[in-house]
Amino acid sequence: MNYIFHKGSALSRRVVLALLDTCCFAAAAAVRYLLEILCGVDIAVSVAKTAGSLAILFVCMLLGRLAARTYFCVWRYAGSRQYLKFMAVDAASMIAGSAVVFFVFGNAGLSLWQSISVGLMSSMISLSGRLLYQYIYRVSDDSRDVSADEDRADRIKVAIIGAGRVGCLLAEELTLNKSSNYMPICFVDTDATKIGSRVGGLPVYAEGPDVLNRLIKSGVQEVFIALPKLDGEKLRDTMDFYGRTGCRIKVYALPSDTVDSSESGRRVIRDIRIEDLLFRKSHEDECAQMGEFYRGKTVLITGGGGSIGGELCRQLVKRGVGRLVIFDIYENNAYDIQQELKTVHENADIRVEIGSVRDIKRLETVFAKYRPQIVFHAAAHKHVPLMEYSATEAVKNNVFGTLNTVLVSEKHGVEKFIMISTDKAVNPTSIMGATKRICEMIVQSSGRCGTVFSSVRFGNVLGSNGSVIPIFKRQIEAGGPVTITDKRIIRYFMTIPEAAQLVMTAGAMAKDGELFVLDMGKPIRILELAENMIRLYGYRPYEDIDIVEVGLRPGEKLYEELLMKNERLTKTENDMIFIEKDTPQDISTIEEKLSALASAVDAAEESGDMSVVKAAVRAAVPTFCDAEEINACASDAQEMKDAMTV
Repeated sequence: MNYIFHKGSALSRRVVLALLDTCCFAAAAAVRYLLEILCGVDIAVSVAKTAGSLAILFVCMLLGRLAARTYFCVWRYAGSRQYLKFMAVDAASMIAGSAVVFFVFGNAGLSLWQSISVGLMSSMISLSGRLLYQYIYRVSDDSRDVSADEDRADRIKVAIIGAGRVGCLLAEELTLNKSSNYMPICFVDTDATKIGSRVGGLPVYAEGPDVLNRLIKSGVQEVFIALPKLDGEKLRDTMDFYGRTGCRIKVYALPSDTVDSSESGRRVIRDIRIEDLLFRKSHEDECAQMGEFYRGKTVLITGGGGSIGGELCRQLVKRGVGRLVIFDIYENNAYDIQQELKTVHENADIRVEIGSVRDIKRLETVFAKYRPQIVFHAAAHKHVPLMEYSATEAVKNNVFGTLNTVLVSEKHGVEKFIMISTDKAVNPTSIMGATKRICEMIVQSSGRCGTVFSSVRFGNVLGSNGSVIPIFKRQIEAGGPVTITDKRIIRYFMTIPEAAQLVMTAGAMAKDGELFVLDMGKPIRILELAENMIRLYGYRPYEDIDIVEVGLRPGEKLYEELLMKNERLTKTENDMIFIEKDTPQDISTIEEKLSALASAVDAAEESGDMSVVKAAVRAAVPTFCDAEEINACASDAQEMKDAMTV
């Protein structure tokens, strides 16, 4: 029998099921015959009519099961819905069959209701027989699989956090799946009604200090979090608690959602992602008009191969832009994003143009060729320490590259120009931050030829090229140590998709000259981020992998100033986007500053003395501050105090 069900064809399995059903029905027929006699039916009459009655009932039962496709169901994996459906179909078939028998053969001493009752009772016997042999097969089959799997010594022992519906489904999947590399050992839960009992054959332990030693003694190697709704703060606490075991921690969640996702959808076991370390809900709202605003238009993105530029490409293609032009100096990144998008969106019109924003002639050629309607300016040198030593390159690329793109956009009638800025432009302490502040000034003073110019300012993005997350990842994979500049340092973070979507939303809102500011949420301590990343890899901070303080780099602040504290901010229709009421500088003032910067760059390139450029940058940005002065008073800053309360 097992050979037929495991090795036989689908047809042979269905034939066997039908034969077993016939045997069950024969047993039920015998009981029906006895029931009819007990109800006072004349034996001679009953014998005469039994054959016809049974034939009708059997045909009705068989037709009902065929109509409900019960023979096409893999009963080993059937759930409660399939069993309820099966029972309902059999009951309906027997009621119909009994009624037919009553009207064809007469009452034979039974009323209609007696005939139906006898039919239902015999149907229950037949159904019970069917369910019994299915249950025996399922239990024996599961036992065979489990015993076979238990012989595999290489299975990873796991503890499941949460003994609810989600956790039970996960445990069953891991236990019965022959290809699974995991073996569940126990549940951990806070529900007093479950603690001390067994769920699905696994013990349920109480969450508390004692459970950590119990998990270690049980040989648990990984911990799976199977809670249906888990916000960022709860995830952090859970990860901190179970991270003490030294186990690798994963979540059982929807693959495309953060850990606070709903219960619907197909869940998978996955590592806790960088986005989860943000410890706040990722906002992906968009203004009502955003979806239609970009549809069918030609959009050009400078720096389109970078982290933000690349994500803007993905989001725009998904929303049906007419043509996407990726403009970047680094051909590898530009090619990669083009191929990625072509794979997913075969019919999308995606062009790649290689060039630098510092080359205005190249910009002229590209803009004349494609006539873009929307321009996202994401090209920039962004690394703070590197720009301190290469100040001339920061000015040429960030300041004059932005100026070139602005001028060409105006000349070719671009409808909207949106520049990507940074929180480091707020009271900057570095050359990079100061050059981005000058870029904001240029954008705000433009727009005399009908083009709408705007800037969007936000903080760090998780996982972007050159950011702290990839650096920590490489250091952990190399065995450590993990290096941070200062254990007090804090930063504001946002996910790349969230930042790109909010930039697009702000672009759709832009009317002229606005400086949009994105709400970055609460600050995150970089030390805490490093500790949690080490735990995610199954290591213990300071024991398995050390964290080393290497000192602040030139121009680096202990904290970035909170963008949302400015009293001049006004709300927009999107709760995550605000507008800073910054008075644009006169165009003649901007031109004087740019002329001084150009002269300083020429002088620095002749003499090799970067101090000339740095002095010109300081003069162009009145809010420029010394990093040492800011860091000396960091303990009194509200941003640092907020980080300690997160």
